[in-house]
This record gives sequence, structure tokens and C-alpha cells, in this order.
Amino acid sequence: MSEQRYFIYLAYDGTNYHGWQVQPNGISVQECLSKALSTLLRRETEVVGAGRTDAGVHASLMVAHFDWEKPIDTTLLTDKLNRLLPPDISVYRVRPVRPEAHVRFSATARTYKYYVTESKYPFDRQYRWRIFAPLNYQRMNEAARLLFDYTDFTSFSKLHTDVKTNNCRVTQAEWRQADERTWVFTIRADRFLRNMVRAVVGTLVEVGRGKMSVEGFRRVIEQKDRCKAGTSVPGHALFLVDVEYPEELFLDGSDKNP
Repeated sequence: MSEQRYFIYLAYDGTNYHGWQVQPNGISVQECLSKALSTLLRRETEVVGAGRTDAGVHASLMVAHFDWEKPIDTTLLTDKLNRLLPPDISVYRVRPVRPEAHVRFSATARTYKYYVTESKYPFDRQYRWRIFAPLNYQRMNEAARLLFDYTDFTSFSKLHTDVKTNNCRVTQAEWRQADERTWVFTIRADRFLRNMVRAVVGTLVEVGRGKMSVEGFRRVIEQKDRCKAGTSVPGHALFLVDVEYPEELFLDGSDKNP
């Protein structure tokens, strides 16, 4: 009997983890999920993630897949996983998919949000990056719109990665005020490079502080040199919030979001 592939929709608070991907020197979200699945299915079960978030980065929606040779009650598995997983990882839903479906390669778009605040507020400290001077968000949005004009984002990529291309197509990039003390940057693209969102935000903040012009931001993109871009902002204020797939990949006949 051929194996059935399943997508797991989950969320996690990344504070206590060394990122998504299994690491030799610390606990990862992938490792926790794999161990929980292996315990429930009574067989070593590997999980593959839609991407790899860095240490301390959160996900309000991540997708992973695993293969299993027997039919699974997905509602029951979701409930059992949530009982077994630690409090900072939760599973929304498990969905059967076509054999060719792959959480990473089948994704058509991913969305991240980055949160900044100018206020000291105890309950924001794990999920917001505090800045100490007001930023010009109008100018930052003007610069962010330039991302739509390019596809090569070498300037915002971590150096010495093993990817074949640094091309991405950005379809959303904007700052909006979420509440009286919080601004959020939303960026959506077909794919992202390692460290890309944090480097983009760090460079936009240079524009917002008046240390870089909008045209300077354009030159950073065109120079394709990571050293020309701004410093990467801290990971604790970054959230993966969506991963999108063609609906025909799913076998459960439901197009409801988790």
C-alpha cells in the first residue's frame, strides 16, 4: 500500500526554540513535532517544513508534511498532538493531500509580519521590537513599494547560503499602524531568502530614521551586496502568518482556512 501524505497546520511561539529546523546544539520546533508524531504513530516519523524560521521567530501559521501508510483520523490526530506537544506549539488541523504535494515546493506564497513599538509595555517585550525614536512610515512605505520593481534580492540574503537563485517576487510590502503603540510591516512573496525579511525591515528602518533616502534604498537593491543593506532586526518580533497552496492539492474537499 502506498503512503498517504498529510499537511499539518500549526502555530508556535519561537521564544524557547533554536528555530524551526533540527539543530545539533538546541531544541527546534521540527524536532518537537517529529517526536510527538513518532510517539503517537509508534514509528520514527520525519516532518518537512514549508520553510525554516530562525531562532526566536514565531509562526501563527506554519505548514509541515509527513507520510503514513494507513488511513488516519485527522481530527483525532490533531487532538492527540495538542495534548502531547508543549504549550508553545499548537496544531490547527491535519489535511490529506495528493502524493505530489510538498509543503515547501508546492507553496505559491508566504506572508510575514514584523511588529515595532515606540512604547515600553511589559506584555509586548517578547513580540515587538522597541524603537526609541519615531520613524517616518510614509517614507518607509515609499521605499517598500520599490520591492515590487525587482526580483533579485541578493542584498537582503544571508551570505553563503546553498540556494540556487536569489530571485523572489514580492506582491505585498507595507507598513500599517496596528494600534496606538504598534506598527506592523506585512510582506508577501512567492518565496523568501534566508534572513530576507529581517534585512529588508532593518534597511527600511534606516529610511524611516532619515539615514537613507528612498533612492538609496533602490541602490541597495540594485547593488546586490548584503554589506550595503541595513542591519538585520531582532527575530522576536517576526511572525510567519500564512503559507498558500493550490486548493487542488487537498483531498478532504474543504477550502476552509485552519
